[in-house]
Amino acid sequence: MTVKNLIKIAGSISLALLMPITSVQAEENANAQTAGAKEQQQRDKALRAKFPVQYESWQETSEQTEREDMLASYPAAIILWAGSSFAKEYNSPRGHHFAVADVTHTLRTGVPPAAGDKGLSASCWTCKTPDAPRLMKELGVEGFSAKNFTDLGTEINSVVYCTDCHVDGKAELALPRPHAQDAMAKVHLPFDKQDANMQGAQVCGQCHVTYYFQPERSDKVNIPWIFGNNVDDIEKYYDTRRFYEWIHPISKTPILKARHPEFEHWVRSEHAEAGVTCITCHMPEETDASGNTFTSHKVSKALDHFDSVCQNCHKSEKTIIKSLENSKATINAKAREVEDLLVKAHYEAAAAWEAGATWPLMNDAIMAIRHSQWRWDFAMASHGLYAHNPKEGNALLDMSIKQVNYARESLAEILKMFAVTKVDYPDISSKESAQAAVGIKLDKLTEQKQQFIKQEVDKNWSEVTRYGY
Repeated sequence: MTVKNLIKIAGSISLALLMPITSVQAEENANAQTAGAKEQQQRDKALRAKFPVQYESWQETSEQTEREDMLASYPAAIILWAGSSFAKEYNSPRGHHFAVADVTHTLRTGVPPAAGDKGLSASCWTCKTPDAPRLMKELGVEGFSAKNFTDLGTEINSVVYCTDCHVDGKAELALPRPHAQDAMAKVHLPFDKQDANMQGAQVCGQCHVTYYFQPERSDKVNIPWIFGNNVDDIEKYYDTRRFYEWIHPISKTPILKARHPEFEHWVRSEHAEAGVTCITCHMPEETDASGNTFTSHKVSKALDHFDSVCQNCHKSEKTIIKSLENSKATINAKAREVEDLLVKAHYEAAAAWEAGATWPLMNDAIMAIRHSQWRWDFAMASHGLYAHNPKEGNALLDMSIKQVNYARESLAEILKMFAVTKVDYPDISSKESAQAAVGIKLDKLTEQKQQFIKQEVDKNWSEVTRYGY
């Protein structure tokens, strides 16, 4: 099967429910978790000794400390994500070494819920640690996802490590996460039937892919590829299911959220057609002190390896840098345009509701906002889209602009119908003003989080949950 065959997918959703766990089983699971955590630590230590040069290069991901406060840089996103945890904190990613610590400390994962309440799902650990697949085996996939995120903090001892991508103790690639295995079953391309290039991309793609938490199955991670993996087919899947992540508190729009769909963008790219994968560009072969070649696990920027990697296809480093700069500038300009239009659309919808508009009047405009924001998010949530697939990035944002303009035209007619002549738009000149506009009290959230970190994480969770803080 070729890369293009991944675009159209057939399959179905199983609605099987997890069987209840008895108190005896729960106690046995708790004991198994403790033993499993210790076993994982011993496994990590053995792998470090067996693959020292690979481990040393992986350690270099700890040098990738820089990150950008994306809400400070693009405060309009706070309005677009109002009503969700993404409006509280959203940073650009750091090196793999920080994955567990960053998800532990972010305001998005919050603090433990009150007794009897359901907090954030433990599914948030899924792609940060090899302890996640281990716990899924011990608890069952839905038993794992039904746990609160903070319930399993003491079980997390490793961060993005060898067994996330390899058969234990071997160089052979593996796909340990159930959601990725399920996704490839939907495209009728199981991991063991893939060629080496696809396996390499798929290993990265088990996490660098969009997903959602499946509410009818205890919030387990699910990849929405029933109809296909492009933006239209995923949208069709969500619309057919009448699924939404949250209702926007301003416009009442049922919102969809994309999450770093790098694999989806790559699969339709010129790089994919040429057999160039994530590993080709970001994990090239290097030579150790003894003259032996090995795959670097630093996962660094592609242009850092221009001479050994890019030059095979791109003859001039200056030319490719200029091309990337142009692509990035174009995509960023379109994204800022969409954000400004969507902010206005959300508030115009709010004004229409307040004036007395009904769902039959508002339906087309609200769905246009939903679909426009989905395409904006599918572009902007993807790290490095301007390099991975700028053609698709531009197409996404062009359609997003058309859809939000249609929404605003529809809303303008409705507002005119109700004699609304003025709409109040928020101040989005800064992160602080935008968060104030949607009622986010950052100081209080930060104080609560820091108290939890001090009282629980620093005392009882492993060192890996504090790395870099």
